[in-house]
Amino acid sequence: MRYAVPVTDGEMAAHFGHCSDFALFDVEETTGMVVKKEVKPSPGHEPGLLPAWLAEEGVSVVIASGMGTRAQGLFRENRIQVVIGTLQHDPEKAVMDYVTGTLATGDNLCDH
Repeated sequence: MRYAVPVTDGEMAAHFGHCSDFALFDVEETTGMVVKKEVKPSPGHEPGLLPAWLAEEGVSVVIASGMGTRAQGLFRENRIQVVIGTLQHDPEKAVMDYVTGTLATGDNLCDH
């Protein structure tokens, strides 16, 4: 399964659409271990671009601090699950916490 986390300067970005990069993690479902990780530059912030791009990258789950409701709907249309309100700043730790069911979340940090 492939996970995407929006990052800026190596940490989870507070707002999904304004990140500089995406950390992509491939996790082996049977072991729960990260088998591949890479960082790709964001292709930009324009309506509908990121959900389609991440779908092409094979992403199944996006873990973010904040994301607007329109973007969430576009991800659902692309069959990508969205986890928002993440309190973890380390992208890999956020993915591993999600996989183990221990990811702490709070309010969506985006208000649009």
